[in-house]
Amino acid sequence: MDKKIFQFLQLGLAILIMSSSGTLGRYIGIPPEQTIWVRCVIGALTLLLVLKVRNTPVSIGWGRTFRRVVIGALFLGGHWVTYFYALQYTSVAIGMLSLFTYPVITALLEPLMLGYKHQWTDVLIALFAFSGVFFLVPEYSLGNQVTIGIACGVVSALCYSLRNILMKKNVGEHSGVTLMFYQLSVLSLVLFPVMYMGDFGSNWDGVLDSWKSLLLLGVLTTATGHTLFVLSFRYFSITAISIISSLTPLFGIVLGIIFLSEIPQGRVLIGGAIILATVIIESIRSAKK
Repeated sequence: MDKKIFQFLQLGLAILIMSSSGTLGRYIGIPPEQTIWVRCVIGALTLLLVLKVRNTPVSIGWGRTFRRVVIGALFLGGHWVTYFYALQYTSVAIGMLSLFTYPVITALLEPLMLGYKHQWTDVLIALFAFSGVFFLVPEYSLGNQVTIGIACGVVSALCYSLRNILMKKNVGEHSGVTLMFYQLSVLSLVLFPVMYMGDFGSNWDGVLDSWKSLLLLGVLTTATGHTLFVLSFRYFSITAISIISSLTPLFGIVLGIIFLSEIPQGRVLIGGAIILATVIIESIRSAKK
């Protein structure tokens, strides 16, 4: 198989797997912080096993790389927590729409943080992809807390952009599996106190009741999907990856049709066509680069 095709397929598979988080999350009845902590623990243990089986060096030292990984982990945790709260404060549609401002944010921040000139074509393509996400939203139901929900979604997008850009600097030096293992391990330690929020015993009862969904979320979505996603940082710019990631809500709709029998409205076809066109354009541009 051509190397470029393999790289695109790897990124596409990562996006498809990560798109499963919404469907899995519907079966989990514990608070967002606790869900995230459990998925981090399961994901970290899974990746540690992979590293041991592959005999991949685990240590990355205590220098600049480790500091970047820790900061990136905090941004990743902030992304997950604020996104879950965005979905609580507002509708799934508006939460998703506010999160997918991140391709535009990335197109603006990546040149500044990595030290090269802005490619305004990237910004325009990111805006075009965002317009496709807009069409995927079937309706808006504004509530009293919608402003807070949108703010949480935008903060989530900013955290996700910053984390991805920081990881771009390290993925050429270390295995993506190793970097993701460290990030999940850091978050497991940082978020452990959330299990003491409320009744400690009841919290664990909730985890045990949802163990199947949490196991899938930790092993499939977190360990497998996010690791493949980080591995793609070596081959594409973060802006290109964020634009191609606009496939996420489209994949989410397909998964909803298959597993939840949620049939989308006609305007979804317009949004899907825009996103697919954007992904094709960006894929051709990335391949030429």
